[in-house]
Parts: sequence; structure tokens; C-alpha cells
Amino acid sequence: MPALALEELREQIGRGEIDTVVVAFPDLQGRLMGKRVTGHFFLDRVLAGGEDRGLHGIEACNYLLAVDVEMTPVPGYDYANWEQGYGDFNAVPDLETLRLIPWLEKTALVLCDLVDGDTGGPVEVAPRHILRRQVERAAELGFTVKCASELEFFLFRDSYEEAAAKGYAALEPHASVIEDYHVLQTTRDEYFIRAIRNGMDAAGVPVEFSKGEAGRGQHEINLEYAGALEMADRHAIYKNGAKEIASLAGRSLTFMAKYSTDEVGSSCHVHSSVWDVHGTRPLMWSDGGEHHLSDVFRSWLGGQLATGRELAWLYAPTVNSYKRYQPASWAPTALVWGRDNRTCGFRVVGHGESYRVESRLPGADVNPYLAFAATIAAGLHGIEHALDPGPPFIGNAYEAVDVPRVPISLVEAIAEFEGSEVAAKAFGAAVHEHLVNTARQEWLSFGRVVTDWERRRNFEQY
Repeated sequence: MPALALEELREQIGRGEIDTVVVAFPDLQGRLMGKRVTGHFFLDRVLAGGEDRGLHGIEACNYLLAVDVEMTPVPGYDYANWEQGYGDFNAVPDLETLRLIPWLEKTALVLCDLVDGDTGGPVEVAPRHILRRQVERAAELGFTVKCASELEFFLFRDSYEEAAAKGYAALEPHASVIEDYHVLQTTRDEYFIRAIRNGMDAAGVPVEFSKGEAGRGQHEINLEYAGALEMADRHAIYKNGAKEIASLAGRSLTFMAKYSTDEVGSSCHVHSSVWDVHGTRPLMWSDGGEHHLSDVFRSWLGGQLATGRELAWLYAPTVNSYKRYQPASWAPTALVWGRDNRTCGFRVVGHGESYRVESRLPGADVNPYLAFAATIAAGLHGIEHALDPGPPFIGNAYEAVDVPRVPISLVEAIAEFEGSEVAAKAFGAAVHEHLVNTARQEWLSFGRVVTDWERRRNFEQY
């Protein structure tokens, strides 16, 4: 059920309790893009459609699926480019995502699917549609996939404006000590973390718990698991909302995978499990199976392992992502699986209905729609080919020899992803190439930049 029913929205707009509806969709980076629409216009025109066209929703420039993180249009895309003039698409509200945003005054939010304004068909390269396609593929095989994502972030006493003025260097962490599971220190942070927990719950993004993490000022707030598309929507709303709440409080936080050389990285562990087509019966546990893995789970896990390198970019999309993969850092380096073993790339946890696999590959900078799509594509590949994951790894996987490894750089991940037959088949050639170009352009952008590290290392030495 939606967090806010349409009829209730109508009533609240009529009473003046809501005057703004944020109409948004995720971009290639997983950020929310869109417009703030007056309540009356949302009801009268966005839902009903304009007088001169059959499609409803809002119009937005299609360059939003062809820009980098700094909103710069980049070359190499067939879908949208200067030669085609960067036209519009329609963002059509998915009313199942309608909800209040309690930390913003008199505001509701709805997420959208992107539709071609001429054909009325879906925009295939839109991240939400990419994930929806994989959800549909799973349903065709008789499965529902449920996911959860555990996002970590670093919290600072500096505001976003102050952080920018400092060049994002020498920021003051909200805690001066490592606060992993630390109740006293997290009490000192509670005025802010509580605002996120309660805000998300009130926005229809149910929270399980919060905890301190393994860095100074690092936190994790865990959301309840859900179907893959619903979970990706919750992830995107939470990530955007946490930054908004921080900004309103005069604080800043970052979901960078590795914000500091001296601190651990921030992860986004992705949990996945396979259920029947109705989503009511889990298919992962077997009383008699080896390690209690059902045949479905064995193949699902086998698919994750087999595609770990070629789909790595979907879990680690930026140059910075690969700085997180360090030995003894809580981020994985080995593509092996283990039973409740945090040194492995894939950690099997739970019991009975909660039996699931945790992928420790994604960082907090991940686009959840693409990460979940990759997870489903990998798992379905394993099921379709009856792949076996082999025995669990025992011991410290950081010290393992003769095992496949996570790519160590964006360049390596791009090469793997570009040649991925699994990605091309699962996503389609056009979507695959669109994503490959996104990865290429990220690397090309970085290649033109002189970093502080280079100046410190080379100014006097060469």
C-alpha cells in the first residue's frame, strides 16, 4: 500500500496541509531529479494530463540520463546527445510511491517512471526501468526477489557550505572516537540520528535500527527489507532525505565509498533472497541441503560468484569506489562466499525464512537500482545455468590465494563490464552500452584532473 493514498492527498491539499508535491525520478547516479509542483497543479494537470497530449506526468530534459555527477552533459550516448537536441521525456507518477515528507513543510513526494513522449513506451535506459525489467524477468521464472541495503555514512559538524569552503578537507567528524556499536557516543549524536529514523518512518520508509560504525562519525541506519523495486525506492528516498535533514540541521554527511585515507570506507551491503512468485514463501532454506542451501539458493549464490568481476562496476561506479577495497578493512577483496564470514565478498546469513546472501561488494556511493538489477541478473544467470558456488571459504579471505578478486580499479572494472555477456543479455545491448559509456566517461573525467596527492608527491620530487 502507498504511504499516502491519493484521496488522502486530495483532502490534505484541499485543507492546505500540503501545498507542494516533489515529482522525482532517479538518475544514473541514483539521485532524485525532478520538479516541485504546486498541490493543485499536481491534481489538476500532472495526474490528468495536459490538454494537448495524452500522457500525464511532468516533462523533463532527457539530458538527465546523459550527465555526470556534476550535471555536465558528456558525449558517447546514443540515447541523448547534442546532435539530437536533448529533447524531453515524461516522468509519470507511480502512485504506489506517494508519501509525505515530514522534514519538509507541507510537502509530499512521488517517484516516477520515465516514458518516451512520442511513442509512450518506457525509457529503457532509466535506472528504475532497468531494475523493473529484472524484476519482471524473475517473475517470468516464478520468483520474487526481496532485498535490503545497509547504507553507511560519515557525519560532520560542518555544514555543507562550510565543507565546500574548506574544499572538503579538514572537516570535523561528529565523533572523535570510533563508535562501532558505541551507545554513549551515539547518544551524543542522537539528536540528529533520531531525526532521520523518525523522519523515514513517517515517510513510509520503515527503519529497523541505527548504530555507530567503524569510523569516527560513521553511522549506519538499516531499513526494513522489501521487494527489490520498493527497496530501491526506499534507499533513494532515505539517501536524499538524510542529506536534506543534515542540511536543515547545519550539518553535513557523505556517502562517499572512501572519504578519507585514514578512515574505513562506507559500505552498502546488499542482502537478497528469492521467494515464490507471490512473495509469500522463501525458497532459500533446505533442511536437508548442504549448509542448508536449497537448489535455488545454490544457483543464486553461484551466479553472484560467477559474475562478481564482470558486474563489479554496477556495485562500484566511481573512481573513489575502488579505494574502499583494502585488506582488513571490512570491505571485501576476494570473490568467495562464507557462512557468516565478514572477510568474504559474499556472506551467507540467517536461518529458515531469513536465510539470505549479503553482498559486501557495493559501497555507499552505489545506485541502488543498478546494484539490485545486477544482483537479480547475476542470480538468474546462476539459476538458468544451475551454477554451483562450491564449498564455503573458511578462514581469512583477505589472505586467500588462488581465488578470484574484486577489480582493483575503475579501469579494470570497465573492461570486465564492457565484455560482459551476462550484462548484455540481461539488460539488452542498448542499455548495456549506455551504462558502459557512463563508466567510460567517469574515468575520462578523472584522467583530466590533477589531484592533491599528485602535487604532494611530485611537486618537489621531480
